[in-house]
Amino acid sequence: MKTNTNYADIPDNYAALDSSKIVLIPVPYDGTSTWGKGANKGPKAFLEASENMELYDIETDSEVYKNGIYLADAVTVNATPEATVDAVHQETKRFIKKNKFVTIFGGEHSISIGTIRAFNEMFPNLTVLHIDAHADLRKSYEGSACNHACAVYEASQNTNLIQVGIRSMDAKEKSVMDLDKTFFAHEMAIDDTWMDAVIDQMTENVFITFDLDAFDPSILPSTGTPEPGGLFWYETLDFLKQVFAEKNVVGFDIVELCPNNVDKSSDFLAAKLYYKMLSYKFMGQDADENYENTYDVMYKPSSTSSKFEEDEY
Repeated sequence: MKTNTNYADIPDNYAALDSSKIVLIPVPYDGTSTWGKGANKGPKAFLEASENMELYDIETDSEVYKNGIYLADAVTVNATPEATVDAVHQETKRFIKKNKFVTIFGGEHSISIGTIRAFNEMFPNLTVLHIDAHADLRKSYEGSACNHACAVYEASQNTNLIQVGIRSMDAKEKSVMDLDKTFFAHEMAIDDTWMDAVIDQMTENVFITFDLDAFDPSILPSTGTPEPGGLFWYETLDFLKQVFAEKNVVGFDIVELCPNNVDKSSDFLAAKLYYKMLSYKFMGQDADENYENTYDVMYKPSSTSSKFEEDEY
């Protein structure tokens, strides 16, 4: 599904797999969304917007693309939700093992079941930072555990899941939700300390899954299920910058861009967010430095789905 050969049309010498520190995997999948369709078109719109984005980041005084960004072939397996999740899981894990900083752009949120599974198998004591309007904690939905409504159920059982920006959920999800690690949007709006409170509950290794409907629809309307009362641009960047500075972010995914032909602003916001997150990850690092992934080749995750134990960190 590559719209061009290189991410953001960067020069070939910054786009080769062997020399790139960063891998970007597009997943144009929209098999389980239940309202606004079009997330399968999100990666293409994101890549097209990225081609028209300035690659110098003013805030960090950097050009992060010079660390190398390899645009992988899209994961297009879509026979069943389970097959898609498995394909995303395998492809993500393959690039982690190549000592790359792996990023994924969806697609709807069910793909994150596969990405989180891969990172949890490679990094011990993983925190999953889930930024979203929706809780996504159903064990199954419409006959499948690989549904967008179940995106972080598995993570709630196997990782240190922290949820930020939540403002829509089913009452039954409360039985799964850890309320001490859930930051509801209406509470965040009147709490100046929420960012520190979130970071205080993280382990060292953090994976971020960012559903774009976490943003207020006034700044990002092009998403499958927009909810009022969301995050705004600079508070989101302030939070992410702190997370990248204080923790070892091992990778991230961004999901649920549903582009439309009239308004391209959402596409550009998604493109800018992705580039900002990379800029924060590599801020202050020389592009010529080797990227040392911290996954433990000897780490063997438990085969059981036991709840994350806080005393492990």
